[in-house]
Amino acid sequence: MTTLASSQLIGANFTFQHHTFDACLDAMHKFGFTRIELWGIAPHLDVSRATGSDVTRLNRVLRAAKIGVRCLTPEQVAYPVNIASGDPSWRDASIAHFLRAAEFAAELEADYLFLTPGRGYENAPAKDAWSRSSDALARIAARASELGLRCLLEPLQRVESNVANSAAELEELLGELPGDNFDVVLDTVAIAVAGDSVADYLSRFGNRLAHVHIVDGTPSGHLVWGDGTLPLGSVITELTQAKYAGTLTFEAIGAPSYALDPMGAWQRNLTAITPFMDRTEDAA
Repeated sequence: MTTLASSQLIGANFTFQHHTFDACLDAMHKFGFTRIELWGIAPHLDVSRATGSDVTRLNRVLRAAKIGVRCLTPEQVAYPVNIASGDPSWRDASIAHFLRAAEFAAELEADYLFLTPGRGYENAPAKDAWSRSSDALARIAARASELGLRCLLEPLQRVESNVANSAAELEELLGELPGDNFDVVLDTVAIAVAGDSVADYLSRFGNRLAHVHIVDGTPSGHLVWGDGTLPLGSVITELTQAKYAGTLTFEAIGAPSYALDPMGAWQRNLTAITPFMDRTEDAA
């Protein structure tokens, strides 16, 4: 069976939000990861409150652990951060939040800054939120480019956003953005809820598809593989057959119990994905 390279699967601090960052890095080291997606949350890295010295210290910790950052993913759904907000002061503060995150990502030597399109008022025209989102994304991407970063963009579920929820809408939004500093994230829950497929993403974005969140759901949920009903094995197989060259990680934050036993949650995910991964790299 054709498999993905084991180096494509990276770690993350998802599920470790109630544990120290050192504990998270110890776990990632035990699992053999050398890169992570860094979720920007307290207490690990709260973008809104961290200082430059905090980031410098975090960078030293990562270097000591010999773990690099694939992307910095500031919290932007649950927190009051919204680049498409109809409130000018809230939106301005949100854009500043991401410009600050770009500075942090550059210091951490990340490849990417992870973005989502934000959300407008539900009782106002969605096109207005779309315009605000497009403008903000362009501004943030321009600064990221100056810092040597690329941006990742992930569509959100309709319950999370009224800007871009599907592959077609994401393609339209990207088409409005100047330059070429965006790549795309496929989230297995998001595509299931939107009625999209791996083939949709591959045909629309090609090699701009650079990162994948492997999560189970019913169809929503952000669950550990096996706790939902999504055909994750088929997703991996399709990516493999298409010679997908980007990264993958697990975003299992859909059940409070995962934070009580993050190692167990990760181990179950790893056990499920192992048959689809090439382990010869590990033996080399």
